[in-house]
Amino acid sequence: MNNGKAVVLVVEDNAIVRMGAVDLVLSAGYEALEATDADTAIRILESRSDIDLVFTDVQMPGTMDGLKLSHYIRDRWPPVKLIVASGDAILEESSLPGGSRFFAKPYDSHTITDAMARLLARDDSIDPAAAADHSGKE
Repeated sequence: MNNGKAVVLVVEDNAIVRMGAVDLVLSAGYEALEATDADTAIRILESRSDIDLVFTDVQMPGTMDGLKLSHYIRDRWPPVKLIVASGDAILEESSLPGGSRFFAKPYDSHTITDAMARLLARDDSIDPAAAADHSGKE
């Protein structure tokens, strides 16, 4: 947390969608950081120790998509919470890292901010019991 505010990294290649997601994060009272692809997101994660949650799209250009990025983050930065979204793919729960949440686009902004609040309030992001509740269904 930075100055008492959770820090959320938004990873989205589409500028319009990214701006909307950043606005959503800011309106929820969190600090927002932006990355256009997984490589940029990893550089940001490597340079900052205060990122609490990553909100990533699945389909994006570069060396890895958002699903691979989410697994990489879970392995390298286990405390970081994860929200994965896609307009094209519907992901099976078993394909997501433990404790993450998936949402199909277009997503409801209140559903996303509620999921952020719930994830950020928990300290058990990789606990198997917590992982059972990441279906994205509200």
